[in-house]
Order: sequence, then structure tokens, then C-alpha cells
Amino acid sequence: MINCIIVDDEPLAATLLENHISKIDHLKLAGKAENAMDAYKLLQNQKIDLMFLDIQMPHFNGIDFLRSLSHKPKTIFTTAYREFAIEGFELEAVDYILKPITFERFFKSVERVLRNITNSIEDFIILKTEGIHRKLSLTEVLFIESQGNDIKVTLSTREHFISKSKITDLESVLHSKGFIRIHRSFMINTNYVTAFTNNDIILGHYTIPVGRSYRQEFEIFISKILKNKLL
Repeated sequence: MINCIIVDDEPLAATLLENHISKIDHLKLAGKAENAMDAYKLLQNQKIDLMFLDIQMPHFNGIDFLRSLSHKPKTIFTTAYREFAIEGFELEAVDYILKPITFERFFKSVERVLRNITNSIEDFIILKTEGIHRKLSLTEVLFIESQGNDIKVTLSTREHFISKSKITDLESVLHSKGFIRIHRSFMINTNYVTAFTNNDIILGHYTIPVGRSYRQEFEIFISKILKNKLL
């Protein structure tokens, strides 16, 4: 979970950011501040990974505030003014977003943080389910199933339904991550294969059929299993 704070003296802008944050599963809003001094207190009282920082605030602007910090969290500047962009990036800000901030622009910026802020290297995908963008670790994904215009992702602990996504959109990304397509409707994580027959692959309690047009890839995978005695 990434702890974040909003530092902005404009209530409407802060509320919009709070709404955007609520849609991303791995972000946790740890507090809001209307000025730099209140933000400093938040930073002292808990570990903050990410700060959404306005620039034009009373008494102490965001640029000077960030410059004053000895331990800086990842920072995304949120402002209505373009002229501070160079100073913002000189302070190694993750991004510089102009108001009004759309969710699409917000998510693009946050995704960069999600891919870099984690302390360990982790393969993951980010998919939208029930209006929330979720970060799913590939090590938890058993298989992906196409269901009309949606895809169903089955995890080792629970299931997610992702609307308006296609299995073909993920195939090129996941093929190098230990996943293979064995059916027009199924892509499996080969690390979870526990058994197989001539026509099916078994992943624990799940039996996945092998499609006729995917048999060659299936046979290559099985030959690797037999050669390396993986099962």
C-alpha cells in the first residue's frame, strides 16, 4: 500500500484528488493539508510515500517547501501554473500536472509511481475492475479467461472481473512472463500447472481445455515439462 497525502489550499482541487485516489486500489490517503506547515506535521508523524503538492499556497509555496525537506517523498506537483515546471523537475518531482486534473492524466502519473516506488522487483499488471484500477501481481494469477467483451482473472486467493478488456491485449505482455495461450478463451500461468492430459491442462482445482489451434504451443510446453521433469 502506498501512503499519500494531498497538500492544497483549494478545497475543490483537494476533493477532486481525493476522489481520484479512492479509485486506485494501491493508494491510501493518509491525510490532507491546506498549507506547508500542516503538511510537514503529516510527514513527521507517519511514513508518506507519495505527496500531491500544490505550488501556489499562502506563506510558503510548494517549490520552497519541497526544497526545504531533507527526506523527500515521491512528489507529484498539482498546479494551475506552467511556469514552475522546470523548478519542479529540478527537484526530481515524479510529475507536474496542470489543473483541472482529469482522472486519465492522474492515473498516468500515478502508474509511474506504482512501477518505481516498490522496494522489490515485482511483475504486475494494472487492470480496471468495478471502476477501480487494481494492481495485480502476476505471481497470484492462475489464468485469464475471455468472457465476451470482458475478461475474468482468476487469482490464487480470489477472482476479479475486468470490464471492457480483451485477452489479446494482454497476450503480448504476458507471454514473456510465464503465461501461454492454450485456447481462444484462456491464457494460463505455467507456474501453476499441476497435471495435464492430451486435451486439458490442470491448475489445482481448475481444468482448462486446450484449443485445436493452440495445440502446437501446448505440445512445446509439455515437451519442456517432460524434458526438465517439472512435474
